Amino acid sequence: MAPDASDALAVRQKVQLFLNAARTGNLDLLKKLACQLDDGKGLGTTVADVKDANKRGAIHFAAREGKTVVCKYLLEELKLDVDSKDEDGETPLIHAARQGHSETAKYLVEQGADLSISSELGATALHHAAGIGDIALLKFLLDRGVNVDSESDAGTPLIWAAGHAQPEAVKILLVHHANPNTETDDNITPLLSAVAAGSLSCLEALIKAGANVNIVAGGATPLHIAADNGNPEIINCLLEAGADANKADEDGLKPIQVAAGRGNRVAVEILFPFTSAVPSIPKWSVDGIIEHMEAESRKLQQEVDKLKEMSTSPDPALPRPSVPEVSQEAKQKAAEAKSRGDDAFKRKDFEAAIDAYSQAIDFDPSDATLPSNRSLCWIRLGQAEQALVDARACRALRPDWPKACYREGAALRLLQRFDEAANCFYEGVTLNPENKELIDAFREAVDAGKKFHGTDQKKS
Repeated sequence: MAPDASDALAVRQKVQLFLNAARTGNLDLLKKLACQLDDGKGLGTTVADVKDANKRGAIHFAAREGKTVVCKYLLEELKLDVDSKDEDGETPLIHAARQGHSETAKYLVEQGADLSISSELGATALHHAAGIGDIALLKFLLDRGVNVDSESDAGTPLIWAAGHAQPEAVKILLVHHANPNTETDDNITPLLSAVAAGSLSCLEALIKAGANVNIVAGGATPLHIAADNGNPEIINCLLEAGADANKADEDGLKPIQVAAGRGNRVAVEILFPFTSAVPSIPKWSVDGIIEHMEAESRKLQQEVDKLKEMSTSPDPALPRPSVPEVSQEAKQKAAEAKSRGDDAFKRKDFEAAIDAYSQAIDFDPSDATLPSNRSLCWIRLGQAEQALVDARACRALRPDWPKACYREGAALRLLQRFDEAANCFYEGVTLNPENKELIDAFREAVDAGKKFHGTDQKKS
């Protein structure tokens, strides 16, 4: 090995040992290695510059493992930045909070750590304390005036606590006036999270605080989710709080039908007195509903199998394109442009949305959701050829994504290439056999193709 390569390897090994010393709390070894790594810039500067591939330094590793003594040395003697961020935007405080190291987190706050700093995903120390149910740290942070309703990509701390079945954390957040009806961009609320987590205690606390039991997210109500999970106590709790047993989900099903489809007799029996008869079910009784839904399930499977036989052979898998590595800064700019596109789409300003999504794609060509969204905009403008180009770009990036199959099928359908559209929809069905939208689109494309070819034959 050449001398330069040998020296570089020795330095890398020392860096690994140094960061491991911070992780394990070996302060003597950490100090020794810090001196060896110092190249004349000063100990504090040298230590601050020593980081792994994720831009995590000694202070991040020490905080993550709860090594308060090491943190003390790094902050008080070497004067490192207490709010230093790694590649994910996480500070030492966030690392300590996520791992449940309350004392280390408290020490970092006492040293001036900013409680409001969030990661790239928007999560703060409070989110993590709520999610793991670290009551001591939760109270400590709240007592220092941190925003109780701070938003993250996965919602507020209350949504995190409810979704992780942390009833004590939920109660404390509510005492500090957390909004029980806060929603994410996908309309997920703390109550929906509690139901999905199967936490009766969280659910009861949220209902007491005024949470809406009839919120709709993804086309389903909390009662639909409870019926799907089959938890009798949660179903009863929701019904007692005024949950509407007659609300249909996006597939037109009431909660009792969802429960019956799962074969959950107990849930069906609970819901039966609260549910008005569904005209399509001939025998309105507990047994009749279960029998009907089981028959419907068999019928749907037979239909999928039949459509499979009618389908043409799928095209060969699309090769995955070579996509350059995208920096964190570029991803952030792409996210900002995407957000502008989403806002424009909601306003039905599809041209502005296309422009914003195009900017986002320039920043991050690896994100399949961007050409997917732009394809939908082209569809809304009736520009099928452009929609197809974007849909195929989306599928090339994520060949196993059902929505990508749907986007390509929708573009081909607009072009009246019904056989190809049916094929794309079918490929989506194979990836997600329970996706009713894909199944319906597949069936409609097959029918449209038959009519289209029949018309052609009559003309000729």
